Amino acid sequence: MTATEREPRAERGRWLRPLGRALACLSVAAVVLLGGGFIWFVGHVPREEVALDRDADGIVVLTGGASRVADAMELLAAGRGKRLLISGAHRTTTPTEIARQVPGYEKLVACCVDLDYAVNTVENASGTRRWVRERGFHSLIVVTSSYHMPRSMVELGQQMPDIVLVPFPVVTDRLRTERWWMSAPTAKLIFSEYAKYVFALLRMRIEPLSGPIDVSAVRGNAKS
Repeated sequence: MTATEREPRAERGRWLRPLGRALACLSVAAVVLLGGGFIWFVGHVPREEVALDRDADGIVVLTGGASRVADAMELLAAGRGKRLLISGAHRTTTPTEIARQVPGYEKLVACCVDLDYAVNTVENASGTRRWVRERGFHSLIVVTSSYHMPRSMVELGQQMPDIVLVPFPVVTDRLRTERWWMSAPTAKLIFSEYAKYVFALLRMRIEPLSGPIDVSAVRGNAKS
């Protein structure tokens, strides 16, 4: 190899080495950031149900986990909110079927429960936003599983920055009695939810809020 051929290679080496070090530093920083974020996330997944210290105008329950709807109905029956939105109901679900799931609350379902057919947490938030605006509410109790609560709160908070959100996490027996890292299914669930939480934060930085509110998308049983 001649001196003329060696010079371009040496030149490339001079800027490739710093670039490689910079990329390595960025990779380490990303790992540290994600690891620290995961520790924060796990620390914010409640292991015990909370005692509400205030009432709210409305209650929303995001479906998908055992006992969420029943817990939300208990809050409604106790007068913690004026109406309940069940967000994430299947499109074939009717108020009658909801009443069968919560025996003893049939009259409450008939008068004070609305259904929204969201299919994911983003739609949960936008549907809840429509419902809140239609009802003129200013505060909301949010009922969902404890591991789902961090992501639910940021999604709802983005859609409704002017609404007071009060979390009411539903804690599963497994999270209450077992250490999550000792159970492969539970650990997979926590890691998956953290990944979705991080993705939601990144998406919110580049994606504007949804468009105009269409109040017709939420189906109510009765007008208050």
